[in-house]
Amino acid sequence: MEMYRDFPSTDTGFTVSAYHSPQEGAMYKLPIGIQSFEVMRTRGFVYVDKTETIHRLVTEGMYYFLARPRRFGKSLLVSTLRCLFEGQRELFEGLWIAEPGRWDWQPHPVVVIDFNQIALDTPEHLHQGLLYQLAQRAAESQLTLTSPSYVSQFGELLTNLHRQSGQPVVVLIDEYDKPLIEHLGKGEAGLAVARANRDILRSFFGVLKGADVADATRFVLLTGVSRFSRVSVFSALNNLNDISMHSAYAALLGYTQTELDTYFAAYLGRLAETMETTVKATTEALARYYDGYRFSRRACKVYNPFSVLAAFNHGELRNYWFETGTPTFLVKLLRERRYALPKLEGLEVDATAFSTFEIDRLTPEALLFQTGYLTIAKVEGEIYTLDYPNQEVKTSFTKALLLAIERIAPDVTSHVLRLSGYLRVGNLDAFFTAMTAIFAAIPYDIETKRDEAYFHTIFYLAMSASGGAAQSSVLTSRGRIDMVVTFPDKVYIIEFKCNQSTETALRQIHAQGYAEPYQGSGKKIVLLGINFGTETRNVEAWAMEEM
Repeated sequence: MEMYRDFPSTDTGFTVSAYHSPQEGAMYKLPIGIQSFEVMRTRGFVYVDKTETIHRLVTEGMYYFLARPRRFGKSLLVSTLRCLFEGQRELFEGLWIAEPGRWDWQPHPVVVIDFNQIALDTPEHLHQGLLYQLAQRAAESQLTLTSPSYVSQFGELLTNLHRQSGQPVVVLIDEYDKPLIEHLGKGEAGLAVARANRDILRSFFGVLKGADVADATRFVLLTGVSRFSRVSVFSALNNLNDISMHSAYAALLGYTQTELDTYFAAYLGRLAETMETTVKATTEALARYYDGYRFSRRACKVYNPFSVLAAFNHGELRNYWFETGTPTFLVKLLRERRYALPKLEGLEVDATAFSTFEIDRLTPEALLFQTGYLTIAKVEGEIYTLDYPNQEVKTSFTKALLLAIERIAPDVTSHVLRLSGYLRVGNLDAFFTAMTAIFAAIPYDIETKRDEAYFHTIFYLAMSASGGAAQSSVLTSRGRIDMVVTFPDKVYIIEFKCNQSTETALRQIHAQGYAEPYQGSGKKIVLLGINFGTETRNVEAWAMEEM
């Protein structure tokens, strides 16, 4: 017998429920890789109730666009909307939207176009894939499409479904941008395929703007990772409401802290036992590793759902999300643009940095935000400060940058991983031995200007990749500290010099009062002056003072 159990209120203030497995007292199963709402609700998987926010979405508008990083729950949202509009009320029992009077449960025909299920290697395969999905959906309703092209067949399908059912049609398009982003970073040949695919998508999506189709439509949602410009892809569909940074939908995907505590309490307890620590300490560790994603001006942060579920499943904290998709294209783009990598942390931009972009004019800031490697850390007026969302992203991404941009051999990784531990216990001799080995592993044939900024960048990437809480170019009232590395009991204030002396570096720390903001914190303050040499291409000397 299917059973449901009430949970305490979440952020919405309403009582919510989740599907309860048949075994009395058993934990709900973790929905690892489950993107089907029906499967989650009928086979005993945890479902975090987002239906109050979904209700607002489906009752306040018709045409929507939503961008979120990969593996953030976009496909599950599409599946949930499909079940909702098909009137499958039994699947929503116990959820917010199932309360009397909140939804009419009138079935609507639903068309789902899933670009995850289409071969995208050539424009011809994209064309054929669209025709196949349209034919499959028509067959489900015993319809035959007779129009000659994929564009006209799309319109024919929608109008015929409307005519057949007497109800307007719901259109859900998942991962709309996959035919484009699959080919970025693959040279001119890849760019040519992306352009051809863009033209196909522009024509296909333009069908939704036609008068006949608009009259036959109840709701439209397109999801993806990237926000390509309306001129580029949606030139004929200019009535899309982009909710990617809308405060009301900031927590539509991902888990809030309250949701994590409410729906995964049993798993938090089990993980704490495995890690031999308290639930409080486990929750704090999860937050450091996987929380921190912020998608709007509203100060609402969410966890990466994929990594959270994987951590509960494996019983340890690892870089699960990053391991499923190394950002080779982004790393290559940053290298080609000679981007100042330490500036990614605390990067200040205005709203135009989040705006859409063109295939031929990619901006690193927009790509890094939309793909989830940077997120909103702070908003002051019209200025947005971007930063890495959490430890998983910072350590993984900086390690990828370090290994790829400077072509450091993977066998140097062991030195990188030990850096933070050496500083934590104050073993500076071991720290600089490891750091020297890292610099020595950089091939000499790399055509990079060896100046203070170069050494600063490598030092920053190595420290961040080791998991250390390193901050670059920290602004104070009297200047900028080259680097600050913090631990629970101590803080390192670091000044870099090139072809000078460690004494000069320490004098600058004292003269500029760099330690003043940290005095009174109760932490031991350690000053480090480091001098690099352009001839040796390495650390030549270091000096330390304790305060």
